[in-house]
Amino acid sequence: MKTLSRLALCALLATSSTAALAGSFQKVDHGIIVSPDDGPAKRVRILAFGDEAFRVTAIPDENFETAPDGLMVTAKPDGNPVISVNKGTVTLKLPSATARVNLTSGKVSFLDGSGKAILSESSRAAFEPKTVEGQKFFGVRQQFNRGTDEAFYGLGQHQNGQMNYRGEDVELAQHNMDIAVPFVVSTRNYGLLWNNTSITRFGNPKPYALAGSKGNGLKVTGTDGKPGWTAQYYLGDKLAVTQSEQVINYQYIRDSMRWPDAARAQTVASTAGQNTAGNAVQTQRVIWTGKVTPDKSGLHRFRLYSSSYVKVFVDGKEVLERWRQNWNPWYNNFDIPMTAGKSVDIRVEWNPNAGYIALDHNDPIPDADRYSLSFASDLGRAVDYYVTAGKNMDGAISGYRRLTGKSVMLPEWAYGFWQSRQRYETQEELLGVVREFRRRNLPLDNIVLDWRYWEDPNWGCHCFDKARFPDAKGMVDEVHALNAQIMISVWPKFYPTTDNYKELDKVGGIYRRMVEQRPGEPKDPYYISKMYRDWVGPGYASAYYDPYNPKAQDIYWRQIRENLGDMGFDAWWLDADEPDSHSNISIEERAYRMGPTAKGPGEAFFNSYPLAHSEGVYQHQLASKPDVRPFILSRSGFGGTQRAGTAVWSGDVVSRWDDLKDQISAGVNLSMSGIPNWTHDIGGFALEDRYTNQDPAHIDEWRELNLRWFQFGAFSPLFRSHGETPKREIYEIAPEGSPMYSSMEWYLKLRYRLMPYIYTLAGDTWQKDGTIMRGMVMDFPADLKVRNINDQYMFGGAFLVAPVTEFKARSRKVYLPAGANWYDFNSGAYHKGGQEIIADAPYERMPLFVRAGSIVPTGPQIEYTREEPDGPIVLHVFTGADGSFSLYEDDGTSERYKRGEFTRIPIQWNEAKGELTIGKREGGHDGMTFKQALSVRFYDKATARPIDFAENGATSLVYDGTAITVRKP
Repeated sequence: MKTLSRLALCALLATSSTAALAGSFQKVDHGIIVSPDDGPAKRVRILAFGDEAFRVTAIPDENFETAPDGLMVTAKPDGNPVISVNKGTVTLKLPSATARVNLTSGKVSFLDGSGKAILSESSRAAFEPKTVEGQKFFGVRQQFNRGTDEAFYGLGQHQNGQMNYRGEDVELAQHNMDIAVPFVVSTRNYGLLWNNTSITRFGNPKPYALAGSKGNGLKVTGTDGKPGWTAQYYLGDKLAVTQSEQVINYQYIRDSMRWPDAARAQTVASTAGQNTAGNAVQTQRVIWTGKVTPDKSGLHRFRLYSSSYVKVFVDGKEVLERWRQNWNPWYNNFDIPMTAGKSVDIRVEWNPNAGYIALDHNDPIPDADRYSLSFASDLGRAVDYYVTAGKNMDGAISGYRRLTGKSVMLPEWAYGFWQSRQRYETQEELLGVVREFRRRNLPLDNIVLDWRYWEDPNWGCHCFDKARFPDAKGMVDEVHALNAQIMISVWPKFYPTTDNYKELDKVGGIYRRMVEQRPGEPKDPYYISKMYRDWVGPGYASAYYDPYNPKAQDIYWRQIRENLGDMGFDAWWLDADEPDSHSNISIEERAYRMGPTAKGPGEAFFNSYPLAHSEGVYQHQLASKPDVRPFILSRSGFGGTQRAGTAVWSGDVVSRWDDLKDQISAGVNLSMSGIPNWTHDIGGFALEDRYTNQDPAHIDEWRELNLRWFQFGAFSPLFRSHGETPKREIYEIAPEGSPMYSSMEWYLKLRYRLMPYIYTLAGDTWQKDGTIMRGMVMDFPADLKVRNINDQYMFGGAFLVAPVTEFKARSRKVYLPAGANWYDFNSGAYHKGGQEIIADAPYERMPLFVRAGSIVPTGPQIEYTREEPDGPIVLHVFTGADGSFSLYEDDGTSERYKRGEFTRIPIQWNEAKGELTIGKREGGHDGMTFKQALSVRFYDKATARPIDFAENGATSLVYDGTAITVRKP
């Protein structure tokens, strides 16, 4: 056999799909494959996606077919980068981004369109071999930009009040209140999408472990000098048990079975000292105390997983105080700077009330690693990610959507007000709410029918309990006659006794592990009832369908369409699609039960269920009604959710002030993850007994909390009231004529006045890849002070929103970013930017500011979004800087906007000339208004006055689509 020279062999491989030699590269369509000399990756592939994005895939072998494209990205490789080689580095240059690959190490770095370095891989970590259900995977991780000073945002929705994720640890694992989106956007104006569907960690790649567990790095000593925590269990005021415990761990149902017998009491979750018969029961209390000594100096990170009431003290100082409903515990973070060998006293006080608790810890890591960008996933086939470079953060988010899909538009009515409740028990109760809103002239666009409209033993039948809903079709028709829409809750959950379960099961479309015990598990009825039954009535077995199975997806859609959709329901509420198959079982147990999927083990696809589920419904709905915009509300989401006509909400958060505050950063970061349509349960979903029972001592706080949350809701992308008892309708929660009622009515009507502005923001999400709820860093990147402010945000480009999140607060600190000047929306007062002020926050109003140079269109007072499509528009010009606005309009419900059927009216304010130019109308659509009454109101720093929505006779005109100029008086 003739031996080829190295040069000849490299030339051959450059035109071949076979593997390249070590230290060499080969060209492939739209990129290259590198074979590094060193490191764990044998092959590194870099592919272009358009003018500004690259995909990097590093594998431990030579076969890229084992690294599938995944579920998030719909774009295909595109673009032809200019490839050059210099001193062992291959450069791939696109018009707006450049990638460089070192042939020796295989490390990749990136530059933006101006040639500025933005992102660089650190040394590649080893691939960790794993076998799951007979399939080979790897634990994968990659670090970038060690020691960086940049700020990070995105990552989906999380509940720890973190706006900037620089230096933070974030676990991406779908949960009732946490939405995992493995996309991060940087202040260096790039976005990184980590292409992995398993549980992933941003920040420290090492998973947290129970504080005090073996190998955790903490030595815990109890009050008696023995190893472990001193645990004291009280029944009432009596100390029942004292014992040493290595860890604090009653995290899941299995763990609760270890409770010491002598400390057991009759408890009923979510009661106040009463059992179901009204008899007094023993209250429980547990106190853990320990001297905690680290073996490393630095910032030690703790996570407390808990439900019910809990407090944490460090050296006698309270650092955490929380309450959460028992069926939905979650984490709260706290950090402690500690010195190796020096102990701190930690005390945890907990009122269990049949709840759950665990204390986790992670060791310090070097600052260069702490302040870096790092992703680590439990299971993967490769290190696989996309980088998109933009001129600003909007550009980076736009690049993400070009990869994962445009954010399709929701119907216009979705941006009106939604009234919901857990839950409307009868059709008459639901219809009565819509009638009452109309009687009171309170705006309303959507009424929501939550779960359990069926008879209890038939979950998954997609049918109605005829005793309570005797004429569901008539109910829908009356809602429509009252000029409202109706959304219905539909779960991916089925009882095995239903015909729908059986039909799905025949095609392998049911996760049977949810109803079938593992070999060797106890057959004890108590164990089964806890681990394999839901919370309805006596408890029923149930399982979720497999949306990765195309046949199951088709069947699921047909079942909900024939039984519900054909009645005329306007939107689907896809609840519990994490999937939350069973509360309070471990992550490992959840992963096992949500598989095997049609694509592989549940553990490997832990985070992508909500995307597969919602996208399946979206595509089938669109096929069924091709010219009607589908609308889905989902409790969870994933990368690409925005392309599926899906809004998300923040889950079953509780009615507490700290939870209200946490929603601000949760919503901003979810929005900066490229998913613009977000909402939350106004007032919080679950309540403490003091609120549920309407304790007179706490009614004022309950009402004020709801009012402040409502004010925040009016300036959220979607405006939605929902929660458990007591009832949440305005007239139920506040007496008519009271300051609370008046304030809620004012904000409700303000939302509808602002609909021309809000619907333009909605149009921009499709037309311009816009973001409605914006981190201030997006609009003021030069002002470093805005990076870490976690309780303010921008609503579009004009409004700075500063919700009130403390009881009885009548003022609050507000930072007004530099680079703009500001008007107080409530008073008209003018403020210079770049300063912190004490803003008035009376009971009836939330601090709200408008950026100078803004043009804000408002419409007439209406009771539903399409009541007066030709109503008069008032243009509010906040002078002090040049400004522009492009007023958007379409028919509000159809898919024709995708075909260019919409209008834009460009509006420009010239500060120097004092002129407002309303430009020539662009485009057209069915039902458009050809002549529109317009008037203008100018605001300036010389005259402080609040906004006036009335038409201004001094500047009134009829706009017929031709350009016109209005001068400021």
